[in-house]
Amino acid sequence: MTGPYDSIIGANPEEVIYRERTALPVKFQPANGRGQFCAVILTVDDKTNKAIKRLPKDKVNIVQASELRDKFILTRDQYELKVYQQMLQKIAPGHPDKICDQISDGILDAILAIDKNAKVACEVFITANFLLIGGEVHSTRLETINIKELAKNTAKAILIELGYDNDEVGFNVHTCRIEILIHEQSPEILHAVELKNHEIGAGDQGIMFGYACLETKNYMPLSITLAHELLVRANELRKKGLFKYAQVDMKAQVTIDQEDENNFKIHTMLMSIQHTLDYNKEEFEKFIREEIMFYVAKKYHLNLNFDILINPSGKFIIGGPASDTGLTGRKIIVDAYGGSASHGGGAFSGKDPTKVDRSAAYFARYVAKNIVAAGLADICEIQIAYAIGLVNPISVYVDSHHTIAKGLTEEDLLEIIYENFDFSIRGIIEHLDLLNQKYQPLSVFGHFGREDLGVS
Repeated sequence: MTGPYDSIIGANPEEVIYRERTALPVKFQPANGRGQFCAVILTVDDKTNKAIKRLPKDKVNIVQASELRDKFILTRDQYELKVYQQMLQKIAPGHPDKICDQISDGILDAILAIDKNAKVACEVFITANFLLIGGEVHSTRLETINIKELAKNTAKAILIELGYDNDEVGFNVHTCRIEILIHEQSPEILHAVELKNHEIGAGDQGIMFGYACLETKNYMPLSITLAHELLVRANELRKKGLFKYAQVDMKAQVTIDQEDENNFKIHTMLMSIQHTLDYNKEEFEKFIREEIMFYVAKKYHLNLNFDILINPSGKFIIGGPASDTGLTGRKIIVDAYGGSASHGGGAFSGKDPTKVDRSAAYFARYVAKNIVAAGLADICEIQIAYAIGLVNPISVYVDSHHTIAKGLTEEDLLEIIYENFDFSIRGIIEHLDLLNQKYQPLSVFGHFGREDLGVS
């Protein structure tokens, strides 16, 4: 592996040991032949300039320092590299970016309820006392739809539901300025999507990913599941009036240490939760620790001796749009799999199913989950690439992260995938029934593994 390096130790080439800036975990091939991440402790011996690499179960390998070049910087002190440390944050409905995602998908749902074949791309921007809704829409029933009123009313209803309807919270939907800039979809894009013989072309080019693993029963990474649970729990308690002092703007972040395939340990839980001016800090933090963090950890039978961070910046009184500007599609990693999987960069919210950023990402997850559920691999990541106007993908790639079932190859997986799944745009839309879904509920707490919505 080559690339930029952080620093160099020693002048002799045999003493020069690097660590790439990405600080990726070490991957090794254990006796069972299945690649996996594992804990590694690396130490440099001053006299011999040899690195001692300690593997699990007290196995020790001695390797020349030069063999580790391009992988790590080893100081003269013991350097410990955690196996596989998952770090993932989630964001509550009242966060400015999530407000925008909800409004975008709420407007999409409202338009599809009138014309399920409508083409929609809706973006939202929110800041202090100002809301901007823009985008493109095409519908054969456009003359019967007052798009501006529909968008405005949808946005107001969502903001009122979230509690942004009075000056005390820093944003009042009844008095803020609202601007609507929605226009007709480009005829060139429409021509690329609506093809002959009722075929559907991809609404744009792009790369989409789907991911599944065995860390949780819904085949999602554990860290993202825990962060999701923290915010769902906190939000439910707040809405029921049981979470004293809590306001609507919240974030959660979880770091997990994984020392082998089956050994997970919570390293850190971090929550930033907006609160009232008159809050009692000790009471507030105790409630978060015991009724939210420990509650979730116990639910998953995990350790309670983890690091806890609650509002580490201090007071969090000013939140929502009064504190931060929000924008549709700015939390794409939060919406997907956190840092556990790749992401093509396209957001989901505000887009109808002909937009492959959404539909193909959903289908890639569906395929990956089926591969893992069928026992063909413990981890599966699907990559799909589309070109605008084409019915089928231009490439499909599968990566089992070296966890493929014995006797199978990646090529075997691809053959199974091609034989059992239709990656055409129409095939995806029909198989997942994407024209008859409600998308706004997906715009908070993640788009995948949502057993609460019947979407996994």
